[in-house]
Amino acid sequence: MTARLAPHDDVPVGIPRGPAREAAERELSKPMYHENDPSILERALDRFWEWVGGIFESASGAAPGGVLGLVVIVLVVLALIGALWWRLGSPRLAPAGSDPLFDNSPRSASAHRAAADGHAAAGHWNHAVQERMRAIVRSLEERTVLDPRPGRTADEAAAEASRTLPGLAGELRAAAREFDDVTYGGRTADQRAYQRLKDLDTALERTKPQLGEAVRGATG
Repeated sequence: MTARLAPHDDVPVGIPRGPAREAAERELSKPMYHENDPSILERALDRFWEWVGGIFESASGAAPGGVLGLVVIVLVVLALIGALWWRLGSPRLAPAGSDPLFDNSPRSASAHRAAADGHAAAGHWNHAVQERMRAIVRSLEERTVLDPRPGRTADEAAAEASRTLPGLAGELRAAAREFDDVTYGGRTADQRAYQRLKDLDTALERTKPQLGEAVRGATG
């Protein structure tokens, strides 16, 4: 099929289909015909929202109660996630007790206590908790309840001390967990958390180790 033009037009009477199509494509490819076309980003966003809409329609069709049922399910899931986050805190940034309790500049228990009290006076509860935990472990080493060992973690110190101080085993584990939470878990301590460690430090000073428990634990 060929296009017919009036005899008085100063162009060929017949144009083959192929060249005619190519001429039309060249004409339509000119920028003036595409000034209002959506950008690549706009087209990508349209595709994305179409995809999300398709998923939502599929899920609402499968959920009891349709769209309303799906909304209820989503709200319940979000509420559960929020409750778990509030109860357990933010996820740990590193495994608990993955780093040594002390750095390469050892200090005495009294020095750690002084540092802890200084942080507490300034309201820096995270640092106060960390220093008080270090004071507890250093004091146990100074009393030979624990053997001085480089690289010991708070969890390891609590587990080892619990063998000779079984009456305070729960408090020791809780103190190590508090130290891990503020050091690795991104949680924020408060005055009560610091006071618990301070009370534990005082209780440990007044408690005599049960060496028989350590012997039975080592041979058991």
